[in-house]
Amino acid sequence: MKRILTIQDISCFGKCSTTVALPIISAMGVETVILPTAVLSTHTMFQNFTVKDLTDELLPITEHWKKEGFHFDAIYTGYLGSTEEIEIAKKIFSDFGGDDTLIFIDPVMADNGKLYPAFDENYAKLNAGLCGEADIIVPNITEACFMTDTEYKEVYDEDYIKLLLERLAKLGAKTVVLTGVSLSEGKTGVYGLQTETGRYFTYQNDRVDAAYHGTGDIFASVCVGALTRGVNIDEAFKLAADYTRDTIKVTLDNPEKPWYGVDFEATIPGLVTNLYKLV
Repeated sequence: MKRILTIQDISCFGKCSTTVALPIISAMGVETVILPTAVLSTHTMFQNFTVKDLTDELLPITEHWKKEGFHFDAIYTGYLGSTEEIEIAKKIFSDFGGDDTLIFIDPVMADNGKLYPAFDENYAKLNAGLCGEADIIVPNITEACFMTDTEYKEVYDEDYIKLLLERLAKLGAKTVVLTGVSLSEGKTGVYGLQTETGRYFTYQNDRVDAAYHGTGDIFASVCVGALTRGVNIDEAFKLAADYTRDTIKVTLDNPEKPWYGVDFEATIPGLVTNLYKLV
């Protein structure tokens, strides 16, 4: 069985980060090892949440793993809460990476033209350096702009997206993929560039007019799970985009109207069915 290490926080309530990565990747038939960077009572859209930082525990945990001789087929990073955690992630890549280990980075730090409150431009630059060590990175447009010193645009065309991808490619990752790319009305999806071949690829599906916390984590988790199972990159991103869309649709139909996260549990059977058509 393949094995993925995911490095991100645990929000005990709220359906994001590790609490979606673990069940989704496991359901895809991949052993999922977690390295929690912090434990939060809820995600940060709630008021008065508690936080326990676990940065000091990360290296002792991974040192134990080294002694045990553990190997990972993929390492997947999500939200990293500090510059220190970025440096630790680099060490983990060095200690456990290799030609047979996929390094997949979701540089969670910004959206809608703004950095999250905890971060500054120095953090963005350090995250850009981390992305240079990846096989695949999946920033949104805002994150890509901060990492490449590019002006953020709400309205853009395909040339702008390609410019962003070319600048991201210079960071050093083998494949760069922008998420949340809308090239026509009512559509959204991904646009990627494989840097070694110069091949662009894109996938657009129907845009659902709703926004929920954690959908980016769901998208990234499906991507890395599918890639680890041997699905090709085009199909992996299509699978993830469609699953995220379908999950948002199901959540909108929920009479309880959960605002804090999506009902990904209800759509896991469909995800597994569609995955097994590809592997």
